[in-house]
Amino acid sequence: MARRTGRRPGNPDTREAILAAARAAFAERGFDAASIRSIAAAAGVDPALVHHYFGTKEELFRAAMAMPIDPARLLPEVLAGGPAGAGERLVRTFLGVWDSPTGTPAVALLRSAVSNEWMARLMREFLVTQVLRRVLDHLDIDPAELPLRGSLVASQLIGLAMMRYVIRLEPAASADPETLVAAIGPTVQRYLMGDLT
Repeated sequence: MARRTGRRPGNPDTREAILAAARAAFAERGFDAASIRSIAAAAGVDPALVHHYFGTKEELFRAAMAMPIDPARLLPEVLAGGPAGAGERLVRTFLGVWDSPTGTPAVALLRSAVSNEWMARLMREFLVTQVLRRVLDHLDIDPAELPLRGSLVASQLIGLAMMRYVIRLEPAASADPETLVAAIGPTVQRYLMGDLT
């Protein structure tokens, strides 16, 4: 019987085990502190296998951060009902994503962005191009005000994420999402549409 040539196909279970271990490590320790060796150990594989499937640590991180939710699909929820209440709906949608299992990659990205300039750029690009621009472009806002309004909205959302998911400051960390929507939504609404002076 002739032997097959070429590389054997990889085991999908092994690949998924590595990704699960990577997501957990990046979420818990951030990009810089998580190592290929520790991720491999958590997945029960040799570090060489991690490199085989994903190449570098950066490539593994990008694979692990594949967000299962497309922000473009969430935009109709935020914009439903027009500009009035958009701030509350944006906070509600934001919390809905981050409070779900799909929020784990976002926590990892946030942790890493604090200590790694490359990750900070990645998060900034994601926020600006995938979230803020999509929301702000659908509101009747003076184009000259877009950068300031966008950065103020981002400061509220990322500040909320830091306190609730990374630092876990109580009572914000365990508060009912609607309590946070009621408290933070009006501020985000003012940043979106209100007077900034």
